[in-house]
Amino acid sequence: VVGLGGRCCCESGKMAAVQLHFCQGSVETNQQDRAVLVVGQLAHLHQLAWDQVRDTLQPRVNEETWKTALKSLKPNPTDTCPLWLNVATVAALPSKVSRHNTPSSAHFLTRLVRTCLPGKANQHVVVVCERTSVFASACAIARAFPLFSRCSGQSTPSESQKVTAEFLCLAPDNEPLSTATLMCLSSVAESIRLASRIVDTPCNEMNTDDFLQEIKAVGSEVGVVPVIIRGEDLLKKGFGGIYGVGKAAESPPVLAVLSHTPEGATQTIAWIGKGIVYDTGGLTIKGKTLMPGMKRDCAGAAAVLGAFRAAVKQGFKENLHAVFCLAENAIGPKATRPDDIHQLYSGKTVEINNTDAEGRLVLADGAVYASKDLKADIILDIATLTGAQGIVTGRYHAALLTNSEEWERACVKAGRNSGDLVQPLVFAPELHFSEFSSAMADMKNFDRSNAQCSCAGLFIGAHIGFNWSGVWIHVDMAYPAYSGERATGYGVALLLALFGQATDDTLLQLASPLGSVVDGHTENSGLTINTLKRRRLV
Repeated sequence: VVGLGGRCCCESGKMAAVQLHFCQGSVETNQQDRAVLVVGQLAHLHQLAWDQVRDTLQPRVNEETWKTALKSLKPNPTDTCPLWLNVATVAALPSKVSRHNTPSSAHFLTRLVRTCLPGKANQHVVVVCERTSVFASACAIARAFPLFSRCSGQSTPSESQKVTAEFLCLAPDNEPLSTATLMCLSSVAESIRLASRIVDTPCNEMNTDDFLQEIKAVGSEVGVVPVIIRGEDLLKKGFGGIYGVGKAAESPPVLAVLSHTPEGATQTIAWIGKGIVYDTGGLTIKGKTLMPGMKRDCAGAAAVLGAFRAAVKQGFKENLHAVFCLAENAIGPKATRPDDIHQLYSGKTVEINNTDAEGRLVLADGAVYASKDLKADIILDIATLTGAQGIVTGRYHAALLTNSEEWERACVKAGRNSGDLVQPLVFAPELHFSEFSSAMADMKNFDRSNAQCSCAGLFIGAHIGFNWSGVWIHVDMAYPAYSGERATGYGVALLLALFGQATDDTLLQLASPLGSVVDGHTENSGLTINTLKRRRLV
């Protein structure tokens, strides 16, 4: 059994976390004290032999009841059938999914786990699936158990709820999950819950200094000391974007970097996260209905932190830099005004015509730092950047913008493999970037008239340079970052799957765009391993 309770989940006794364990086979000595959910596609459930679930369901459920329940299921798109009161349930996932959905039906799985199990009981989830869906399914289960709560009357850590999750893989690859795979699932799940907890935490407990402590804690866990540029030092070093956004707040803005540089690395990868711990909109202030929820504007940085933690723990073999652009977009005497002109780290000047278009300013500084100082070959920025993202690609798919067609295809595949879905945007800087033209500076920071989601990303790319020879990927996940009132930890699974070939872990390699590699060939893509100097990732 490999388990986790969530790092920092019980600070000062404030939260009693659900303890989530991944296991192979039943581990509870008294199984009648826990609720059980068996879930999978209906065709997969029918492939199970009674012997495979007997020990999990007995003595409350017998074979006849099990078979009768399976016959009653008619998923549209899902369906459930109670096996014994409300503490033993079988549930069917959609039998088919569209080409733009994940084969794991991860979003439906999260909902079923939340709704089919009683809230305070110990729980056991059995997922019946193909091995290729194990990674996304484990991530979906992790999202069902958020860590942050300030509800009074919480149980103590010793009384906290215990949840176990087990996978029954189908033939032909139906071998039990290895201990290494269970450890990987635990590490990834803990990182998703870490990211979710940070995003769910309000700014009075998660300002830039608090977020910096989270970065330091992860650094300590994986043996990395962060580089930190803070407050007035940002201005002195030329980071006019981050400084201009965060200078009015009580807690100063920060650029922090965690770097993993293993021997034998063949390339350098940088993940840039937008960490606006609260976004009032600045002097271009948000309305009373739009401002609540803006604690979530740090979801990109939280995703980068969680993904970096898991990647290093799973043996990341390339140079990896996690760059955090932290600021609070506050109002005060020092706040940036519309019409102000700031010089960013790229050296380019920007006329501010909307202080609520702040994310692109901090990310531009972070991306140029990754290019110029860290010498990155691949730069990926991830952010809750625009409200337009929800209009263009909706609540389940992040918007994707990249200068590489090959990486565009890879990101879409990694999204389907991980459950963190993405959908490409139009990439046409020669058509769109003129929208930012300014008579007073090199560019303005905002335009609402044309392809808003693409243009917001292009603003960041312009500071790296549209002729830059490396790979640049922009992920706008404003809407997938949360579901209802809870953060989803979106981005952790996507980054780990996208760069799975850079790890030593077989499960992450299977989730990668190349799939698992056997004897120089990929099982699900027909591509061969590149024999050039750089390790092939897509």
